Amino acid sequence: MQRTFSLLLLVAGVLALSPPVTAETGSVTPPRQVASDRDEAERIDLNTATAVELEVLPGIGPRTAQLIVEYREEHGGFEKVEDLMNIRGIGERTFLRIRPLVRVATPDGQPDPR
Repeated sequence: MQRTFSLLLLVAGVLALSPPVTAETGSVTPPRQVASDRDEAERIDLNTATAVELEVLPGIGPRTAQLIVEYREEHGGFEKVEDLMNIRGIGERTFLRIRPLVRVATPDGQPDPR
């Protein structure tokens, strides 16, 4: 009985640590691949997003979203995503969480190649 219980715990642990399998292909999808493969067009453009749109980002509330908009207006836009760390309330931890979700487009609307 104890051996069966130990075996069940081992199997449950292995299953809990296994990466997800997609239904369409049956292949394993690495967990971190989803954020890094996010289509550039789906990312929030820091130079055009409204405060409400920015609030959907993890760690960004109404006040910080408004600070992002104000920074953009005062500085003529963001040159690079890393400029977010110039805003009070956005430290390295918050920046690293939202980095894969945002972008800075060039004036012609194309993603910045940097």
